[in-house]
Amino acid sequence: MREAFPVLRPGGRFAVSDVVVRGDVPDEVRKSMELWVGCIAGALEDMDYVKRPAKAGFDAIDIEATRVYSIEDARQFLTGGEGLDVDAIAPLGQDKFMSAFVRAQKPAGCCAPGCCS
Repeated sequence: MREAFPVLRPGGRFAVSDVVVRGDVPDEVRKSMELWVGCIAGALEDMDYVKRPAKAGFDAIDIEATRVYSIEDARQFLTGGEGLDVDAIAPLGQDKFMSAFVRAQKPAGCCAPGCCS
């Protein structure tokens, strides 16, 4: 995000589609390599997706959920994870993970090199 900021014109927009998590992810999930590959264990928390663009200088930061994953979705993500107790962990994923568009905008007042960095 810090690298995207300087190349945008004033008022330019940044957008990404990603898996976002609401709150903490259980350690068992974060440690599972299979889930890292599936983009679940490495998902950023929603507050990180607000803080990081703000720290880079963006404003008008918005997270639009396009799909919120259910407990059954969580079971599918977790199935196959070595050493995971799917029945114990799946309920912890209920409505925690979502596919989302994350959008931010470079302030329109940026008019000279270095004014917004």
